[in-house]
Amino acid sequence: MKHVLRSGQFTRESLEELFKLADDVKLNPKKYADSLDGKIVSVMFFEPSTRTRMSFESAILRLGGKIIVTENAGSNSSATKGETLEDTIRVLSGYCDAIVMRHSRDDAAEVAAKVSSVPILNAGSGKGEHPTQSLLDMYTIREKRGKIDGVKVAILGDLVYGRTIHSLLTLLCLYDNVEVYGLSKEAFALPEKYITMLKEHGIDYKVCKSFDEIPKDVDVLYHTRIQAERFEGDFGKEEYIINKEILNQFSKDTIVLHPLPRVNEISDDIDDDPRAMYFKQAHNGIPIRMSLLLQVLNKA
Repeated sequence: MKHVLRSGQFTRESLEELFKLADDVKLNPKKYADSLDGKIVSVMFFEPSTRTRMSFESAILRLGGKIIVTENAGSNSSATKGETLEDTIRVLSGYCDAIVMRHSRDDAAEVAAKVSSVPILNAGSGKGEHPTQSLLDMYTIREKRGKIDGVKVAILGDLVYGRTIHSLLTLLCLYDNVEVYGLSKEAFALPEKYITMLKEHGIDYKVCKSFDEIPKDVDVLYHTRIQAERFEGDFGKEEYIINKEILNQFSKDTIVLHPLPRVNEISDDIDDDPRAMYFKQAHNGIPIRMSLLLQVLNKA
């Protein structure tokens, strides 16, 4: 694997291979402690991040690699002088062995990959995709259920600009007997192209108007915040909030996931509920991103 650009580049087989490697990384961390000895990874973020940036940095360090970081590249790099993304990547790829990048452009990762001499790992591109997030999301579902086939997933919140949703749906299309339910304000409904994609893979997408229309035995409630930075105007607060009262309407096996940060869409009164797995989900970013780095740098 040369680059990690989009969820659609993965097959079911490559996902399972990645997940098995992540399992081993979790169980035997010392085995991989020096795997990236002598390697330098650039972490270049043109947009703010906490979990993605720091988990990538942690993954690199845990593998024995070194990092060079620009965490606010939009204002702290030559982009402010008018340098193109292509030129930035052409230069940066001569300084390191791989580049982890987040950018506001939907096509940023693909643009970077075309001119880079080293692997590009997409850490989020505009409203397009966030493939490494969807990989850890799927890994968390697999870890909880033991399998992904037959999973019932409800997606909530911002289904238009929520790139984690777009990447997750792409990966769900690789599995059998999947059911997807959507609950959002009309202004944030899932774009038609993703509904068509699901249909082409035999997955019926069911639009819901309330929590009552989501099956009580749903496996995953996947919430996202309103991506206010992606649009102009004020659409108000999230209407569909998961709190203790709502969560208790669902099965004891239903889990709550969220790519974080949350705003008000998940109440902190469920944080201690074993079904609230969003912090464990975030921590699973470490073994998944370690495994991706091992694969793209041929150290797996």
